[in-house]
Amino acid sequence: MTVLITGPTRGLGRAATLAMAGRTDLILVGREGPALTEVADAARARGSNVHTVGADLARLADVRSAAKHIRESSFGPLRALVANAGAMSTDTRRASADGYEMTFAVNYLAHAQLIGDLLDVFAAPARIVLLGSNTYSANVWRRLLNVPEAQWRDPVDLARPATGPANPGLRAGGVAYSNAKLALLYYAHELQRHAAPGIGVSVFEPGWMPGTALGRGAPAAFQAMARGLGRLPGVSKPERSGPALASVALDDRWAHLRDGAFVLKDKVIQPKPIAFDRDRERRLWTATAELLSQNTAASTGQ
Repeated sequence: MTVLITGPTRGLGRAATLAMAGRTDLILVGREGPALTEVADAARARGSNVHTVGADLARLADVRSAAKHIRESSFGPLRALVANAGAMSTDTRRASADGYEMTFAVNYLAHAQLIGDLLDVFAAPARIVLLGSNTYSANVWRRLLNVPEAQWRDPVDLARPATGPANPGLRAGGVAYSNAKLALLYYAHELQRHAAPGIGVSVFEPGWMPGTALGRGAPAAFQAMARGLGRLPGVSKPERSGPALASVALDDRWAHLRDGAFVLKDKVIQPKPIAFDRDRERRLWTATAELLSQNTAASTGQ
């Protein structure tokens, strides 16, 4: 059995990787460097066969190259893919290497590219686990903390970096993050319709984890506040949520999950009604194909 995980070097991804170590062979997809080497060595020490594949998810050419390498290597068929890597850019004018808004590019487009390129490498029964977030919908606590909910627009527009002066504060970046997470919910539902029988698609929400590397681009004052909030009782931590994510990828308890089932920490919950919209799901699927094909054509000079 082989499991692929993106973003395995920090926080939740590292904790999930080490929780899976010794139970399965692992393909670790992340930026090349000491952190990737260290977590790979730690997983090997726990008994896993580990393959590292260097890729910057902000570069779709890297993602396509990683998928090609995995397809052509003797890693064996995939039994699970954990789309864990994420980012939140506080400046929505910031573009990926391909010209897409950074948060949407890393959280959504990169994983859509990787999964699409590897979909026929899975051996049923298999699982695809996307990393979700409840920030797509506001509640009392999120309003109190000024966490913005999604403001959905056409996916081609969501992929376009903002223009003009920088947006004050963190709100624009938070909206972009929530939009990307809502996109993953829509994508999960549509992906299930296109996946082969025996491949189950689910979404995992680790709970609120302030102070992780996700916000490393935020102002120093915000990062300090987040680290303080991360010490509050009841706040999720990678040490607890990482094994929970590993469980969703590996354990028989979750083998029935499909259709974008939403797991909050260790229980399945029903997402808000906004997370279900067949028209938006279809449009996202076609727009994603357009965005990715345009990028492929541009990178190959066609």
